[in-house]
Parts: sequence; C-alpha cells; structure tokens
Amino acid sequence: MGSSPDAEAGAEAGATRGLMQIGEVAERTGLSLRTVRHYEEVGLLIPAARSPGGFRLYTDAAVERLLVIKQMKPLGFALEQMRDVLETLDALADPATPVERRRTLQAALADHHRAVAASVEELRTRLERAREFQQALASRLAD
Repeated sequence: MGSSPDAEAGAEAGATRGLMQIGEVAERTGLSLRTVRHYEEVGLLIPAARSPGGFRLYTDAAVERLLVIKQMKPLGFALEQMRDVLETLDALADPATPVERRRTLQAALADHHRAVAASVEELRTRLERAREFQQALASRLAD
C-alpha cells in the first residue's frame, strides 16, 4: 500500500525539522539568494543536508557563519582570508582540537583581530574625511 501525499509531506517535514531552506537563510541574514549560493560555491558555506525534493538545507550555525562573513566583507577581507578566519573559529569551537593547536589558532585569531582593528581605523579616517567634505559642501550651500 502506497503512502498518501500528506504522509509524504509529513515525513519530509520531519526529516528537515530544524533546518532552513536557502530563502529563509537569505532572509535571516539580509543576503541575497545569489550571495548565499556564491558563498556555497566558493566553499565558505556547506548545506547541512538536502531535502527529499533536492533543496539545500541549512542550520542555525550556517546562518551564524554567514553573519560572520557579512561582517568581514565590508572590511575588505578576500575569500581566502574569510576562509582562514572561519576555519580558525571552527577549530577553536571544536572541543577535540588539541591544546597546542589551540595556541596556534589563538595566535592566528589575534592576527586577524589586529587586521580588523587596522581596517576599522582606516574606515574611521575615511569617514572623518567624508564628513569634512560634507561640511565644506554644506557651507558653500549656505553662501
């Protein structure tokens, strides 16, 4: 005896409980579907599973990963740098990572932190210049 469409839909929902399709991930991260797919294509994001219908399925951890990527993007991180940061964070989050490896990873994370601090300082400088220019233009409008 075959299963009903309702039973099949229920089984699919049960198999994907706690997982999100790409549209929900895009909505939760504020990224486009195309951008989410791009990060998957370049290996920064891996779907947790596929639905029986073939749809990519993602976890909350994938959403968090995309939010980290989204924070790196405006700081000018190249894909390889993003990959390095993500791999470092993944390894540090893994309780099986040996203590000696953790020390190396912490040093790498400190390097990334310094790079971010430098980028933030550069952005502050650029923003200040932009504000000065804005004020200069505003003063000419007042003339």
